[in-house]
Amino acid sequence: MSLKILYVTATSAEADALKKIKGIMPEGERFRFGNLEIILLVSGVGSVSTAWAMKQWLSMNEKPDLAINAGIAGSYRDELIIGDVVMPVSDCFADAGIEDGNKFFTLSEAGLIGADEFPYKDGLLYADMSYSDKMKGLLKPVRAITVNTATGSETSREKLLKKFNPDIETMEGATFFYICSRENIPFLALRAISNKVEPRNKNNWNIALALKNLSEKLIDVLLTL
Repeated sequence: MSLKILYVTATSAEADALKKIKGIMPEGERFRFGNLEIILLVSGVGSVSTAWAMKQWLSMNEKPDLAINAGIAGSYRDELIIGDVVMPVSDCFADAGIEDGNKFFTLSEAGLIGADEFPYKDGLLYADMSYSDKMKGLLKPVRAITVNTATGSETSREKLLKKFNPDIETMEGATFFYICSRENIPFLALRAISNKVEPRNKNNWNIALALKNLSEKLIDVLLTL
């Protein structure tokens, strides 16, 4: 029996990590890898694009057995080096909230949503552990944050570190967590480190290496399912 997977990426370049897997077979608009049937959804960059693309797809198709979000990310930790592939197990919308002078309060801290209001727990979104637990031998679990503006200054970096103590940063992850949780879809997330979160310097980035390693690690993940 086939396992039907919705594979969500932000960009076509990130989608290529799936297409380049050795042994994957295109079948029309879908792919076959062993007993896995994989539907590729390129959502666009950012939370809004991801939310619209996922809800649009879900409104027109049967729910998948599993959703996977994969792409690149920025690292806050020296021990997470460029090219590492990690597994976000918690996420949040790090710039959704209110400012009060020099202070920032998340939506739950401001009382605008409950900290434990579904799908949140203590103000965070958590991964589906039924699949994440299977991958702990392959992928390092990390704490993620999701932002609308990619961090590119030391001031912003320090504020986010102090507030959320994240390991990585993306622009779509929390949206994926939120929608899958709301729709009761089992899910898994993978991110390859393409850069450090630091004052923006693209000379220090290596997107090609990150995507190459993502593709290689994805084979192990799919074989483990």
